[in-house]
Amino acid sequence: MADVRTMPVPDGLAGERVDAALARLFGVSRTKAADLAAAGDVLLDGRTVGKSDRLVPGAVLEVTLPDPNLPPGPEVVAEPVPGMAIVHDDDDIVVVDKPVGVAAHPSVGWTGPTVVGGLAAAGYRISTSGASERQGIVSRLDVGTSGLMVVAKSEYAYMMLKRAFRNREVDKTYHALVQGLPDPVVGTIDAPIGRHPGHEFKFAVMRGGKPSITHYEAIEAFRHASLLEVKLETGRTHQIRVHMAALKHPCVGDPLYGGDPVLAKRLGLARQWLHAMALGLVHPGTGEYVTFESTYPDDLAHALDVVAEG
Repeated sequence: MADVRTMPVPDGLAGERVDAALARLFGVSRTKAADLAAAGDVLLDGRTVGKSDRLVPGAVLEVTLPDPNLPPGPEVVAEPVPGMAIVHDDDDIVVVDKPVGVAAHPSVGWTGPTVVGGLAAAGYRISTSGASERQGIVSRLDVGTSGLMVVAKSEYAYMMLKRAFRNREVDKTYHALVQGLPDPVVGTIDAPIGRHPGHEFKFAVMRGGKPSITHYEAIEAFRHASLLEVKLETGRTHQIRVHMAALKHPCVGDPLYGGDPVLAKRLGLARQWLHAMALGLVHPGTGEYVTFESTYPDDLAHALDVVAEG
């Protein structure tokens, strides 16, 4: 189990860089401290901070330390990923259109394909920042969610993109097919998300969870479901799925969060109807704002056609 340490910022460390402060507090190297910050495991008053940020006097510091008895993270296996498209590639970033059934990076218990492994098999050299098994990964998509991901190739890009995600400066747009029609049809869900107390792989809206904000707008309504455009301010694990389930409008095809299996079967869905449609960010190399778009994969397009027929 990970070791979560929570404490007020010590007076003697106020104004200190995060990596230097963690090295002094927990006896880890500054490199390891920087890895913890890059992985989102360092919070200051509930918000993630980077290695070069400064500790604020009076703030609450929360650090998740790995169990020292755990083995090293899983190795990256260079393996081609069928269906993974390269949307954009330059010296700093590569934008991929991730198919369903592919993880962002290796993790304990996952033996399937990964974005990192697919890029390695295709000969891409990506940033070496971050934990060894998720180098270059600055934001993830669930295995069962398809769509756009940006991966850092240069160390500078990794640092800038992590900062941009942390400061909510990256525009992420999803389309989600949900059961029923939310009321109101345009809204914001501001509800903290934490790990479900009774289910190892599930998350829930709960007191004491991490701040989580989701904006949604219904763009088309059908008899049994509605298509939403969803934009995220935060990037919690399963955030859209958890927030829509909390509204009693789970993503179609998502049994973990209350999706109707009968409806999913009728639509031919074997996963949640959720797709990362668009990505907008300030390019770390040029400083220009760039956007990327993706189209629905075949299974989601087919399901949408069927539900539109009533």
